[in-house]
Amino acid sequence: MCPILPRGPRDLRWVPVEVLQEQVWRALAAAHSAAVEQRSAGRLARRVEGRRHPVDDFLWEYYPFRPAQLARWHPGPRTGLEGAEERAGWRFYTVTGGTAYLDAERFAQERGRTITFVRDLLRATLSRPGRFGCFGLHEWAMVYRAGEDGLRHQGWPLRLGREGTDAVVESHTVACSHFDAFRFFTPDAAARNTLSPTREGQVATEQPGCLHAAMDLYKWAFKLSPAVPGDLTLRAFELAREVRELDMRAAPYDLRELGYQPVRIETAEGKAEYVAAQRAFTVRSNALRRELLDVLDRLTPAP
Repeated sequence: MCPILPRGPRDLRWVPVEVLQEQVWRALAAAHSAAVEQRSAGRLARRVEGRRHPVDDFLWEYYPFRPAQLARWHPGPRTGLEGAEERAGWRFYTVTGGTAYLDAERFAQERGRTITFVRDLLRATLSRPGRFGCFGLHEWAMVYRAGEDGLRHQGWPLRLGREGTDAVVESHTVACSHFDAFRFFTPDAAARNTLSPTREGQVATEQPGCLHAAMDLYKWAFKLSPAVPGDLTLRAFELAREVRELDMRAAPYDLRELGYQPVRIETAEGKAEYVAAQRAFTVRSNALRRELLDVLDRLTPAP
């Protein structure tokens, strides 16, 4: 790395403060692309074969970020790339003297509302303690009193059967705080939820113990691409993938055929296992929230 002084910048507050030599950043970009290729290989093979996977397909279907998009490595704000003239055609990049860097000024102007929303959401979430009493019941609430055609994951049996699944919901207090989980509840389950999350109230209600809030860090990272460094986006993806596995192990479905042993949240032991994993994910997700906030701060020029 070495300092960079671009030629004729519009405003020195927005230009890179360091530059990566070409061999350095191209190696980083290649390693990033290879990592994404490895993580997406199963998804691409299943699409060709017409197969589905309730855990591994989720991030590619629920979040509209394709493998090819995730494979593009970005350095983040205020870092230049030596010998990267090809990025002149990439959105939100500019090239000066053969060095490419994020046009942070234009990004902030065009994506200002998203930046403000995500910053407010992350700060609010970090300001609150995590809540650890939901026990992953959102997946159970999505099939509560639903017919066979109402199962979200067709082809996978309910490990406690229809009546046993409904009984678990009825014997617990349902307290889901995340709108994007709550909106998939069956009508009967929605009526049992002690909270009323809304899209408009997300900043006021998001809390760091929520598994969906942890998975959504991947969404915020790619929505802010290319301003978010590629390694941060990939780490958010990996966290979301691990969270999704816990999500489905604690769900009412029997996925042992795929190698996923259930977290039996209907038992005291299962609840303790779930909460321990949930607390660990909260520590990791809060660390990523702080990193994302640091990126957003670097999108704001120093006076």
